[in-house]
Amino acid sequence: MAKEQLNPMILPDSAGNFGKHGGKISHPELAEALEELGTAFHNIIGDEEFINEMKRLQATYVGRPSPIYHAKSLSQRGAQIFLKREDLNHTGAHKINHCIGEALLAKKIGKTKVIAETGAGQHGVALATASALVGLECEIHMGVADIAKEHPNVSRMKILGAKIVPVSSGAGTLKEAVDSAFESYLVQMDTAMFAIGSAVGPAPYPEMVAYFQSVVGHEAREQFARQYGGLPDEVVACVGGGSNAIGLFNAFIDDESVALVGVEPAGEGLDKPGRHAATMAKGTFGNIQGFNCYYLQEEDGTPAAVHSIASGLDYPGVGPQHCLLKDNGRGRYESATDQECLDAFLILSREEGIIPALESSHAVAYALRRAAELDSSKRLLVNLSGRGDKDIDYVLGKIEL
Repeated sequence: MAKEQLNPMILPDSAGNFGKHGGKISHPELAEALEELGTAFHNIIGDEEFINEMKRLQATYVGRPSPIYHAKSLSQRGAQIFLKREDLNHTGAHKINHCIGEALLAKKIGKTKVIAETGAGQHGVALATASALVGLECEIHMGVADIAKEHPNVSRMKILGAKIVPVSSGAGTLKEAVDSAFESYLVQMDTAMFAIGSAVGPAPYPEMVAYFQSVVGHEAREQFARQYGGLPDEVVACVGGGSNAIGLFNAFIDDESVALVGVEPAGEGLDKPGRHAATMAKGTFGNIQGFNCYYLQEEDGTPAAVHSIASGLDYPGVGPQHCLLKDNGRGRYESATDQECLDAFLILSREEGIIPALESSHAVAYALRRAAELDSSKRLLVNLSGRGDKDIDYVLGKIEL
């Protein structure tokens, strides 16, 4: 693995910018700490010992490569639907990919603790797992609304030894958890590393997370060509912050015949402000939590209220690489409502025996809709970014079986 695994289109310039998006944080103390982290990251990805250890853990601990599965029942609707099974990774989602990298990096630079935010809890579980593996303390900030909704993942984090910090300010969801985690990091920078949960935030985080997630796309491209011949017509992934999507998209950016499709949460409808989190569709340019991107905002620039049935997607901003892909037309960003998400959750469960995360169900919902518009010669590759164990109780409270 080398830095060249990230397509040049989604590498930042020296100021940490992706076009007009991204950038470095202005807070003096944080700026110095993140500059040191960026230097350490760039040094370490050229370190053969580090790369070999990460590859060993990907294969023997995470369970990579994750397979591609042809969903034949879903494919009866029209286009052929294939699933990149990141739900089969250890801890049940793509998050373990960058958490292994972040934990190894923290250990290498002499930190004793990692601090992070989590929404659905998948990043929190993955980071707690990686921390237990390499011997780090782990502090996870999580909104009280998400703690109530995702209690199975809260229990997992506690069992793994993580300290859970409930965040009750604002809506008590992901955005507030990020604020709280950064505040905690400010007073622990000497001994701790902030391990962000998606390809968002100031430099070096978007590049760093995209790098560690790039394994998804590189695997998928090679697997698809070998198993099915050629390349898919579209690669599809849900987008909140955007880590699983940028990991998948990266390997296909130069393949102009392959559409890159991100699927955002339309919640209760794009016409209902505060009841969706469709940043690309409804957001405007500005600065949120130390980086420039499109985000859902009020007239005074403060982040607007957001909603999604999927806790991992209810963030008012989005990663700067995705903003750039939208600007230059290489990426296309669609959406799926809460109801479409629930429907897709049940369809995949009952027709293929795979229970997906609600986050991933947004991508499945788009694929089902899109497949019906295309003939059977077309092929859609969906990143099934996580499994739905964490969502079962919540879903059962929303539907009648």
